[in-house]
Amino acid sequence: MSKRIDVNENGLFLNFEITDSNDVLFLHFGAQPLVASVIQDKQKPGFRLMELQLTGEDRAEYHGRTHRATYPGLRMVYDGHEDTRNSLGRKFELGLRDEETGLKAIQHFQFYDGVQTVRSWTVLRNEGVQAAEIEYVSSFALTGLDKEGTQDRDDKMRLYLAHNGWQSELQWRSYTLPELGMSHLIDRGSKRVSCSNTGSWSAAEHIPMAVLQNEEAGTSLFWQIEHNGSWHWEIIEQSDWLTVLISGPTEHDNHWWLKLAPGAEFVSVPLAIGSVEGGFEESIAQLTAYRRLIRRPNEDNQLLRVIFNDYMNCLWGDPTTAKLLPLIDAAAEVGCEYFCIDAGWYAPGEWWDGVGEWLPSEERFPEGIKYVLDYIRSKGLIPGLWLELEVMGINSPKLAETDDSWFFMRHGKRVKDRSRYQLDYRNPKVIGHANEVIRRLVEDYGVGYIKMDYNINAGIGTETAADSYGEGLLQHNRAYLSWLDHIFAKYPDLVIENCSSGGMRMDYAMLSRHSIQSTSDQEDYVKYAAIAASSPAALTPEQSAIWSYPLREGDDEEVIFNMVNALLLRVHQSGHLAELSPRRKELVKEALDYYKKIRGDIPEALPFWPLGLPTQQADFVSFGLYHDDRIYVAVWRIAGEDASVKLPLPRWQGQPLEAVCAYPKEAKGTECQWLAAEGVLEVTLPVVKTARLFELRLS
Repeated sequence: MSKRIDVNENGLFLNFEITDSNDVLFLHFGAQPLVASVIQDKQKPGFRLMELQLTGEDRAEYHGRTHRATYPGLRMVYDGHEDTRNSLGRKFELGLRDEETGLKAIQHFQFYDGVQTVRSWTVLRNEGVQAAEIEYVSSFALTGLDKEGTQDRDDKMRLYLAHNGWQSELQWRSYTLPELGMSHLIDRGSKRVSCSNTGSWSAAEHIPMAVLQNEEAGTSLFWQIEHNGSWHWEIIEQSDWLTVLISGPTEHDNHWWLKLAPGAEFVSVPLAIGSVEGGFEESIAQLTAYRRLIRRPNEDNQLLRVIFNDYMNCLWGDPTTAKLLPLIDAAAEVGCEYFCIDAGWYAPGEWWDGVGEWLPSEERFPEGIKYVLDYIRSKGLIPGLWLELEVMGINSPKLAETDDSWFFMRHGKRVKDRSRYQLDYRNPKVIGHANEVIRRLVEDYGVGYIKMDYNINAGIGTETAADSYGEGLLQHNRAYLSWLDHIFAKYPDLVIENCSSGGMRMDYAMLSRHSIQSTSDQEDYVKYAAIAASSPAALTPEQSAIWSYPLREGDDEEVIFNMVNALLLRVHQSGHLAELSPRRKELVKEALDYYKKIRGDIPEALPFWPLGLPTQQADFVSFGLYHDDRIYVAVWRIAGEDASVKLPLPRWQGQPLEAVCAYPKEAKGTECQWLAAEGVLEVTLPVVKTARLFELRLS
């Protein structure tokens, strides 16, 4: 007789079946209970718990480039389970074994009390006598994504993806599966809808996450891959259902291959997976709560101090004592709390291909950089510096102290990208170098903030001490995270911003450690609005650093627009503040004063999008945050003839709310009216390229 294992926790329902032949079937993962009758017996073999492909093993079925029908994945059988609790919540582990190879696998599901999201990963252990050559292993596999409801999957399933690129981050779009080329024509096709990243920029083209909504059933499945390198997921068709396979790097997609020796163990890349009754916003609410739970506890995400950074539309990597002192005065005057000196402090002129020593330039700072850092402290600000500590320029004087073992290697040559070499954090000498740089900045210079940038993509990986390029990259990725953990343990009050040419490494391997993330290098404040408004879907609002950079030449509305971009997130102030007119500087100060009044709500708030997910093509962009009875709504008018827009707020329909323009206090021509019966906030912004921040309060 087959037996069922049912796990119901935190509003999630997981159902497994152990067949008479000891196969393990993963029948259901969702926010609603399983309706067992929808799965026919002939379909059940397709509901596999995991996929595992070894070199030299067969493949079954028509599979094309998909990772289904793997061996020994198809051969693995039940090997016990454990159901326990730990400090995070319930922990469920389900074991598999393959008698032919001696491979054992444990599928881990870590629940977190209070959220409908679990962390999932696979541990492989070779208990055989021969090495196991691994081409693919899933971290999560689920069949039957579309089994709820009666409509065809072509009509009811909608996939949300976040496209990413330099200065064009966080471009959310939603698609039906036929729009992506997967029409329901047969029961198991070779077509896949997939996203994959190869290289050390984890978000080079897509944020490593997605939301899949069943519009008929009113439920959604969502996931994020928590890795700072290569990853892969795919949606495929099998057993006349949709299947999702989520993993770290693979051989066919990412140049990853591993030879697992007898007695050795491999832990796959972890991911978060969850399900809700609702759509995109409900999914992001659960992910936001989960992200806050897994993040390193830190004061920065509670205090949300205002950062001034001298780079964007300001010094552009060309700081000197003379240029910095008036900026420091102005930053203190408007209420900034950190002052970060960005790139260029370590070299007298062009510095791009010479970085690596991280010693201050005497030409730029004749009195020494400590003079400027002390001046920052004297103004009541915490000093910061920019670093790019994972690379070394091809003309760096530090190269004289290194050899090839310090760097990524392919075909016997150092990996070079944009005139930099990629450092290998598996090398103890690299770790020693990085530790000394951080020690010098923190202990000798008194730095409390580091902007850690990363402006290259190291590609498929390194051949040094690895079975494949991708395995070398994976080992380095994990070594870098371990180094970060060590730095934060040693300097718990140090704030390190995660930057990678803006948002090219926006993932929760990094963001479970870093308290703050650079979202973009976008230089046009109008184009930044959609990026800022989209960001809370990919990371918590309190981690989302948004540039606000009033221009030398501009009017009041340009300053206001810049400030509204950042006011519900994390203010990353820049611009030539010392050269603004008194009126425009006062608008910056007014915004920061207001931010300090509301920032205590941001670490507890949840995001919403009254007009749907923002796009760069929209005339109006809007997003908001709500916490308890406090509702904040940012509105940007980008283009178009219509001055008015209706913002649906169905969550508060029928409630007596008072709508006010909170910033700026003087907002000529701006109108807002709460229409309680309709659940709509009607807003009028009479001029294009303007923005306002509204508060809705119980009246």
